[in-house]
Amino acid sequence: MKKLLIAALLITSTIAFAADAPPVQFKNLKYSFGKIKQGTPVTTTFDFTNISSKPVVIELATAECGCTTPDYPKTPILKGKSAAIKVTYNAANAGHFEKKVTVKLANIAEPIVLQIEGDVVEK
Repeated sequence: MKKLLIAALLITSTIAFAADAPPVQFKNLKYSFGKIKQGTPVTTTFDFTNISSKPVVIELATAECGCTTPDYPKTPILKGKSAAIKVTYNAANAGHFEKKVTVKLANIAEPIVLQIEGDVVEK
């Protein structure tokens, strides 16, 4: 009886863990621009793949400030397909920066956080 109970708990916890896993897999969650010139916007892309058995919809991708602009797919990403979120930083102010972009997927409670960083140097 104990073995059956332990097996049931193990299966339940495995299913619960799998349900919490995000349905997309990003190649990278963080990108460093290194040193960039002030006043010159820079852009990077965060590539990802839908690893679930259903289409994935990005409801919203928001930056923590107006200096960072995310551009994300507005159509569903089908099973096994890849897409990208483009993130642009305006580089208006000199100095080090670290910015986050929060990605909210439909029907997934926990958002995915992407990060960019770098050092803006005066012209």
